[in-house]
Amino acid sequence: MSLSQILCRVTGGVLALIGLLLLAGGIWLAVSGGTLYYIIAGIGFLVSGALAWRFDPAALWAYALVVAGSMIWAVSEVGLDWWALAPRGDVIVVMGVILGLPFVFGAMLLPRWPVLGRQGGVIALWGSIAVSVVVAVVAMFVPSNDLAGTAPAPRQSAELPASVAVPDGEWHSYGRSAYGQRFSPLKDITPENVDQLEVAWSYQTGEVRDGEDPGETTYEVTPLMVGNSLYLCTPFQTVIALDATTGEEKWRFDPMLNQPPTETTQHMTCRGVSYEGAIKRTAVSEPVSATVPVAPEAGTDGAEPSTVLEGAAPEASVTPVQTASIDCGPRLFIPTSDGRLIALSAETGEICPGFGGEDGTVDLWQNMPNVTPGAYYSTSPPVITEDLIVVGGAVNDNVSTTEPSGVIRAFDLQTGELVWNWDSLNPDETAPIADGETYRENSPNSWSVSSYDPELGLIYIPMGNQPPDQFGGNRDANAEKYSASIVALNAETGAVAWVFQGVHHDLWDMDMPAQPSLIDLTINGETVPSLVVATKQGEIFVLDRRSGEPVVPVTEVAAPQGAVEGDYTAPTQPVSNLSFLPEPLTGAKMWGVSMFDQLYCRIQFHSLRYEGRYTPPSEQGTIVYPGNFGAFNWGAVAVDPERQIMFGMPVYMAFTSQLIPRENEEQRVVTEEGAPAFNENYGAPYAAKMGVFLSPLGLPCQQPPWGYVAAADLTTGETLYKHVNGTVQDLSPIPLPFKMGVPGIGGPIMTAGGVAFLSGTMDYYARAYDVTTGRQLWESRLPAGGQATPMTYRSPEDGRQYVVVVAGGHGSTGTKAGDSIIAYALPEN
Repeated sequence: MSLSQILCRVTGGVLALIGLLLLAGGIWLAVSGGTLYYIIAGIGFLVSGALAWRFDPAALWAYALVVAGSMIWAVSEVGLDWWALAPRGDVIVVMGVILGLPFVFGAMLLPRWPVLGRQGGVIALWGSIAVSVVVAVVAMFVPSNDLAGTAPAPRQSAELPASVAVPDGEWHSYGRSAYGQRFSPLKDITPENVDQLEVAWSYQTGEVRDGEDPGETTYEVTPLMVGNSLYLCTPFQTVIALDATTGEEKWRFDPMLNQPPTETTQHMTCRGVSYEGAIKRTAVSEPVSATVPVAPEAGTDGAEPSTVLEGAAPEASVTPVQTASIDCGPRLFIPTSDGRLIALSAETGEICPGFGGEDGTVDLWQNMPNVTPGAYYSTSPPVITEDLIVVGGAVNDNVSTTEPSGVIRAFDLQTGELVWNWDSLNPDETAPIADGETYRENSPNSWSVSSYDPELGLIYIPMGNQPPDQFGGNRDANAEKYSASIVALNAETGAVAWVFQGVHHDLWDMDMPAQPSLIDLTINGETVPSLVVATKQGEIFVLDRRSGEPVVPVTEVAAPQGAVEGDYTAPTQPVSNLSFLPEPLTGAKMWGVSMFDQLYCRIQFHSLRYEGRYTPPSEQGTIVYPGNFGAFNWGAVAVDPERQIMFGMPVYMAFTSQLIPRENEEQRVVTEEGAPAFNENYGAPYAAKMGVFLSPLGLPCQQPPWGYVAAADLTTGETLYKHVNGTVQDLSPIPLPFKMGVPGIGGPIMTAGGVAFLSGTMDYYARAYDVTTGRQLWESRLPAGGQATPMTYRSPEDGRQYVVVVAGGHGSTGTKAGDSIIAYALPEN
């Protein structure tokens, strides 16, 4: 047998094997309700392979039909979307090229075959391949997933009220001001010069997560800038002050955590510190009163105390050490993962005695039920009002039904004395809890960042869910009412002014994840004090912040039904006219790097339960889309009060959720002994298996893009533009910079100069965008994942505008760990 005949038979054997795989998988898929294509393609491969084994040139004709038919089917199913077409054609075209090589098909060109049979098949095969390649090339240049458009020019001046005003060149709160807009009035950096940005200085904190730290050890900090100092924290709650012009360290404070991370520690995160301003400890602030509207009660209609934390906190350390004065000057406040809230001098880093005691510390475990190290602490900077500091906290998700309380507490800014407490399971009793009593266990909590309007005297709290996230059969009326909502509390008393719920009877971990942004919108010629909040499920709710009534219309739409035994689903869910809800998944939207893993994902899609967004969790397994990673998360969106628009990074990743019945309350079901018991849901009828919807190769089962940048008009709800964002350079085994639109976590900022900045994508880049068009203008490679929200300021020493990005990685996304603080600026004159 000649070499050509051997190669021909090997090729025929491979084609037949592929045909058998496609036929078997195609039958499985068809029985599940999917497309018949894979059966037809499998037969085509089998026939082509059998003919090639026999050296029959009809194999060339048969395979030409496979190529042409597959191309027609692919284009009819997904259009000219290159990334969707690629897995439908890569194996087919490659095998066609091999079959069409002269030293392979040469074995078929025997004299006994007619000339047309000998040559016509070659022409047909290569013709079909050529057409397929042309279609693929055209698809590369068709922007099938982008929405082009422009944002309006500035429509009004928008200075902050004096009560929350920040000097133009500074950044005093997590979202720059108590309004949480993430908007800077600086204009030095523009679309015309942003490509000249260069690294001005960089600093390394020296604290990097390692294998001993919890999986959720994440650098999510947005630094503050006051005077000429930059203030930031590490995931381990070390507070650092840097010179804002040079990046040199001024001081560092180590809280000396008295609890090392344990298997019950779910998070090691610090999103930022809180800055008080120049308030003397001896000063007495007058309480602020405000008449606020109260929304009508809405919603439907118990928990026991436990222990108190024992042992004193260890002594913290600060470098350099200086003698504390009675007047600490402006103070910083840092919550720690062992449940403390510490007051520091912003000038020296020294603990400020008198706040909670001589150690300058308030014990956040006081009056807490079910004290478990690592199960509760505040991951986000507290809200500071004129005379109070208001603190929420994160509790462990999906470990048990006996977690600590999600109570919101207000402490006297000077003494640390408890002034009021709002427990969502006991919402009407806001007077300070009595000694010896405890808050309600397992109440819905607020782990994200809150906002404050001093003019209205309201604090806006984004609320999480009551654990467990995926089963709600045991929730009472107050848990139902306040979970996954925005709650407006009277800053003076803690009383509820209004509540707006983003998800009814949340079974998908759709916490309100983002800080609300406060903005005054001009609607029909009238100024409406508004609140903008981005949600995991992709809705952007725009509310009147006086009453909680929608400014952009919200409607209730029917939701899928059929929860597991003992639970129920809400009949409807709220949908905003401003929404980044993606189109529902279909079998045609399943993806892979080849037709094989795409076929696997199609089979999985039809095997899991999916009826669109809000399909309830099930024992069968449910697709949750958008997943609990969120279309938006704690990074929120940025709002431009001059243009009256928002800019954000919507992410589209499907997750799966499967409920596993528990035989008892103690036995592990989904985790191994010694591992963290996350998703065990002790005390509930079901444990949960959750994760990203992935192929066997570890790639998303849904086709890209998975991430965008987008803008919308807040006065009309119109989406202005939406552009694919980010590459797979740091996600694929081969570092190819394909712009596929990647997931991310972290938020954007906008500037009056018309430039937005973002570093949260899962490729390691800081990027700048034209606010008007959304077009990317600049990027800079980062040494690690940049999953934090940037900030910007002007140095009082050299007058330059700086943009600061934190590149430390994010534990749960698996991005590279680091400890870099990087400042960019335009070149000095």
